[in-house]
Amino acid sequence: MTKLILTKTKMIEGVWEGVLTGSVEGGGLPSVKVTHLGRGLEGVEVTPLPEDRGWLLRVPVPVHTLADGMQTFLIVDATSEERLGDFAISAGEALGEDYRAELDLLRAELDMLKRAFRRHCVETS
Repeated sequence: MTKLILTKTKMIEGVWEGVLTGSVEGGGLPSVKVTHLGRGLEGVEVTPLPEDRGWLLRVPVPVHTLADGMQTFLIVDATSEERLGDFAISAGEALGEDYRAELDLLRAELDMLKRAFRRHCVETS
């Protein structure tokens, strides 16, 4: 039985990195699979860290997976198919409208709170 915990660390130069800790049945390296839209990614690397601190997981993000909107990558233990984690990349103009709509809602709520606060200050003074 594999008991792994994935801790996200960084993404730099198109490579997502995380640290795997825990135990692997029979020792050795953990077997990890990363998928995007149900397809496995190539080039995923698992290397031991010094002083038995776990394993470094490196996932190169292929250019062909980047597109408008939110792209989600699923990380699973390849032997047990247990989900270890995920990461997402948002890009493009499609999200721009979503962000603008959310910002408009936040502004409207802030205006409502300002009016309520001012009314409260007038009523209590």
